Formats: sequence, C-alpha cells, structure tokens
Amino acid sequence: ENMAETIEAVLQPVVSRNTIKRGNKRVVKLGDKEIILKDAFKLFMQTKLSNPHYPPEIQAETTIINFTVTEDGLEDQLLFLVVKLERPDLAKKKTELIQQQNEFKVTLAQLEALLLEKLANSEGDILDDTELILSLEEAKNTSDDVKEKVVFAQEMEAKINETSEFYRPTGARGSLLFFLLCD
Repeated sequence: ENMAETIEAVLQPVVSRNTIKRGNKRVVKLGDKEIILKDAFKLFMQTKLSNPHYPPEIQAETTIINFTVTEDGLEDQLLFLVVKLERPDLAKKKTELIQQQNEFKVTLAQLEALLLEKLANSEGDILDDTELILSLEEAKNTSDDVKEKVVFAQEMEAKINETSEFYRPTGARGSLLFFLLCD
C-alpha cells in the first residue's frame, strides 16, 4: 500500500517470481527465510501516485493497472448511468446495438475465413467449381445484408447518442463535483 516508484528489495523475489522447488512445493526466499508459495497466491501493490513511472524490469514482471479517473471519462460514465436511469429503453437499445455490431463483425470475419479456405483448397480452374461460385454468391449476399444492417445500426446509434446528449449537463456536473471534492 502507498508504494513509491521503487519496490523494496525484500519483495523483489516475489515480484520476479524467483521460486525454488522443494519436493512438490514451490518456495520463495524472503531475506533468510524460505516461505511456501501457494498456487493461488497473488500480490497486489497499490500506489497513490497519479502517474507512476516504474523501471522497465518491474513493468515486464507485473501487470500495471491505472485506475485514475479523468473528468471526461467520469462524465461519460455518469452520462451512461443517468440515461440508464432516466431512459432505460435507450440504454437497452444502445447495448443491443453494440452487441449486434460485434456479431456483424464476427459474421464478416467468418465469411472471409470461409472464402479464403475454399479458394485455397480449390483445385483446377475456379470458374469450373460451381460449389465455390455458389459459396461466393451466398457470401456476397450475406455481406451485403450485414452492411445494410450496419448502416441502419449506425443511424440508430447516432439518434440514441443525440437523445442522450440532453443528459450531458448532469454528467458534467457530477464529474465536476467529484473533482472539486477530491481537491
């Protein structure tokens, strides 16, 4: 807790995962003692520094998560919560649209992979391969259908965002209040 930009030397073997195998157990040496290291052991280190700069060897051996909140980021989060409270229909529709767009991307990627596989496995003249031509035609139709749905989803999302902007002042005030109280 409250770490500086360096890690105490005594913790270095734990951070760098320098373990010794003793029989069927793994141990870590802390100072002059050997401590059994359980598989479920996790070390969490926390700092109050707003933008810490750790040496490259520490960054390579750890996962650094920055939990600092920016005013704009908090405003957007609060905006989503206000819209979810005031207009749950819009929040639900936006969530559905995001999910739908992700499914469209997956569908297009699968089509592309299928086409590439069929083209790679085709033998002889590809114009004589009726199965391949039918697959290409089906893929084109599916792709066109998905593109139409993407355009519709983008238009709908733009309308939802436009309506959500009416609640932006509430999110901005909440964010401002948070940062005023923190200072």
